[in-house]
Amino acid sequence: MLYVIFESTRSALISIFAHGLRSFLTTLGIVIGVASVIAVVSLTQGMSAFIGESFSSLGSNSLTIQSYTPISEAMRGVRARVTPADLELIERRAEGVASITPILYASRTSQVRYEAQTTFSQIMGTTYAYGDVSQSYMLLGRFIAESDNLTRRRVAVIGEKVREDLALPENPVNEYVELGGEWFKIIGLLEPKGDIMGFNQDDIVLVPYATMVSLQGNQARTDIQIQLSLSEEADVEDVTRQLTALLRNAHDLGPEDDDDFVINTAEQLMETFDTIINMVTLVIGGIVSISLLVGGIGIMNIMLVSVTERTREIGICKAIGAKRHHILAQFLIEAMLLSLLGGLVGLALGYGLGTAISSSIDSFPPASIPLWAVGLALGFSGFVGVLFGILPAAKAANLDPIDALRYE
Repeated sequence: MLYVIFESTRSALISIFAHGLRSFLTTLGIVIGVASVIAVVSLTQGMSAFIGESFSSLGSNSLTIQSYTPISEAMRGVRARVTPADLELIERRAEGVASITPILYASRTSQVRYEAQTTFSQIMGTTYAYGDVSQSYMLLGRFIAESDNLTRRRVAVIGEKVREDLALPENPVNEYVELGGEWFKIIGLLEPKGDIMGFNQDDIVLVPYATMVSLQGNQARTDIQIQLSLSEEADVEDVTRQLTALLRNAHDLGPEDDDDFVINTAEQLMETFDTIINMVTLVIGGIVSISLLVGGIGIMNIMLVSVTERTREIGICKAIGAKRHHILAQFLIEAMLLSLLGGLVGLALGYGLGTAISSSIDSFPPASIPLWAVGLALGFSGFVGVLFGILPAAKAANLDPIDALRYE
């Protein structure tokens, strides 16, 4: 049986390369289909790996609490809030919390000015604990201190993107920038973090939380975010349930009421992103896989033509003792090899296309092809060849040897 497979493979390769152009045109559908699928998978998997690394830098034991208002409630003018009282409650009652900090975003303006340069950035008020919670580290200068917060000092820590946009010196410490009509002294420059999901993490200005509160003016209920990190022995799910119970009780929510806040973890965000990426890959892969179907039909047509062209050859083979399964195996292997060769060419083209696209887009992560995608592409190509090669192979195997020898 091994000898039959070897001879059938050798004969199939000779036939394929003897009609090189026809073989290439026959497998063009397979090549396009596999190349499209591999290009899509390489781009999405490269992005997924990059996002995974970015989210891991946020820390797997960090939580973010923020308000949530359904659209129906917002249309009625109702707005949920997370307040400083909630922060105090969590600080007093929650267990397993290592560090906690409030975040208050500037609501009036996001404009930052330095001399004649102006830019718009994400300005937020926070405390010294923000560095531990967000895993932010200093490149130059120092971070916000507790004394800055207690005395409401006009000091700021900026990201690298802000320094570049304002054309600040390489060492911007002790320079002054204008935020919301107030002058702030730069005390530190953060280490660059790069982009994540299109958001530049270095486009940020941090000021003391109490200073931001004073800049916002009198507000009946301030809406803040709360970020916290957990101790090593704490379980994320247990802490999440504990925080949910505390906040629901503080907001007077009944058993039938939905939460007016959300608690996010880096792992949850990554799982959500993975779900989206997998759905996009599946849908686009399903669409472009139609090319594989078209390619399979092309292979079946050419193999039927090949059977007709080689009718006398089949008759001779049967006359000298070839069995039905020998002829069946020969044409089936030829169809499968034809499809597999198209799959290999499509695999190379798809990876090259994905690499070219990723390298042509600024800040786009490099393309990456997982082994399962390679195996799936080649396996499906081989399956298409076998599926659409059955009919021509069966036709060849069922030919009557006498009629085949008489065929002109």
